[in-house]
Amino acid sequence: MATAHPPIAPDPDWLAHRYDPGQDTFHFLQVPRALRQTVPFLTDEHIAGPGDPVVIRRGDCDLTGAAPRLNFIFHSAYCCSTLLANAYDRPGRAFSLKEPVLLNDLVGWRHRLGDPRRIGAVLGDGLRALARPFAPGERCVIKPSNIVNGLAAAMLTERPEAAAVLLYAPLETYLGSIASKRMWGRLWVRELLAGFLKEGLVDLGFEPQAIFLQSDLQVAAVGWLAQHALFAKLARAWPGRVRTLDSEVLLAQPAAALAAIDTLFDVADSDAGRDAIVRSVFRQHAKFGGDFDAEARKADQRAALSLHAEEVRMVLAWAAKVAEGAGVSLVAPAPLLPDAS
Repeated sequence: MATAHPPIAPDPDWLAHRYDPGQDTFHFLQVPRALRQTVPFLTDEHIAGPGDPVVIRRGDCDLTGAAPRLNFIFHSAYCCSTLLANAYDRPGRAFSLKEPVLLNDLVGWRHRLGDPRRIGAVLGDGLRALARPFAPGERCVIKPSNIVNGLAAAMLTERPEAAAVLLYAPLETYLGSIASKRMWGRLWVRELLAGFLKEGLVDLGFEPQAIFLQSDLQVAAVGWLAQHALFAKLARAWPGRVRTLDSEVLLAQPAAALAAIDTLFDVADSDAGRDAIVRSVFRQHAKFGGDFDAEARKADQRAALSLHAEEVRMVLAWAAKVAEGAGVSLVAPAPLLPDAS
């Protein structure tokens, strides 16, 4: 049972976890930094404890302590986005939020045809409630769930100081990842695409009902293309603030990628500091713990692609034709690193 509570000071241990549009309240959970560092996502599965949430009317929240600089990692899933978010938990310099559910709540509200003006107002307050630093001067880096990508333009508009990295895996790699997840991966891409259809993000030249006639990996490719088209629009709309990054480039050149992102995000660090992050964060599995090996990841990808080679090959050829007909480039614009294109 949720408890009432007087207005709170901007104590960063209290995470703005949920939003209730019926009551216009934020639900806060006490999630210390040490816990946030160890969980892959800020979801109930990972952070809900025995304590009740503190429920506070939005107008009573003290949001004056929000970080002055907010940045985003938008992503297309299965592309090392959690790994990159972990690289931006740097005490005194930056802190990261991995898929805060409050933003998902706003997407659900949109899907229930909530008033866009109210949603916009709550989005602004929600970002301020999330972006409360643990130390003065820390930059906030939010990695939303990719179902939140439809709000990316609104978030960049709301926070004119914000920059964003648009992280994606190559389509072939993405399809291999989905296929390797078996039934759960195939169900997930259908759920994701259903959300994108509600957001109006799918404009690829065929009627929505035609999706029911497509295979699971075709549905996965449609979702990937929809996100790729959105990323291209964002990069064109905010050329100085938005850059794209291929996950394979991130893993091949982590130090160079972090240096470029630090500049984009206005995070002060040194080459030695970034090298330490590469040696620690980039060698630990972001979701499951244990050692992370980029070469082992590539071997797993090759195995998945080999097992589903015929299906993946056919879907890649089909997706290329769909992309050509819809005017969607398979090469993302505005690459973060010069040789990423």
